[in-house]
Amino acid sequence: MSELSAYDAVILAGGRASRMGGVDKAALGLGGRSLLARVTDAVRDARQVVLVGPEQPGVRVDVVTREDPPGSGPVAGIGAALPYVTAPVTVVLAADLPFLGWNQVRQLREALERGPEVALAVDDRGRDQLLLAAWRTAALRSRVEALGDLTGVAVRRLLTGVEVDRLALERAPDGPPPWFDCDTEQDLRAAERWT
Repeated sequence: MSELSAYDAVILAGGRASRMGGVDKAALGLGGRSLLARVTDAVRDARQVVLVGPEQPGVRVDVVTREDPPGSGPVAGIGAALPYVTAPVTVVLAADLPFLGWNQVRQLREALERGPEVALAVDDRGRDQLLLAAWRTAALRSRVEALGDLTGVAVRRLLTGVEVDRLALERAPDGPPPWFDCDTEQDLRAAERWT
């Protein structure tokens, strides 16, 4: 297989975590490591990692930024990260995906090489996982600019008018799904059972 395009990773960690009492979800521990540290492992070959949210000591990121105003949503977070993105491909991830691996990120990047503007993961039911995607950076910039005010904008609106490749990511038969996210205390307990 030919070499894949270079990519930057944008990790969104600035959410309110209202279903978890407002804690910094990215800093929550799982198997002795923070959720954010687990996600950064999955993008260890990124040219740079842009974190949108609070900095976490000991976790490798290249740029830390925040959406303005803080808590204004993931699209605003993507908008805050894009000025730092220079690679032709941008991988956009939530910070609470503890079972995402490097190989699944590579799968998304490989799908992008086939021509769509965005390759995004779908779960077992075929539902889009909007914060588990690889974008052509130019297409992502264009969509963000077209939206104007990004406060509270639904992530799904980024997909309007772009060619999307949806794919089921590889996973071990009895293993946790790579799209599993920790939105609630119950999710975190379920994740602990898998580690």
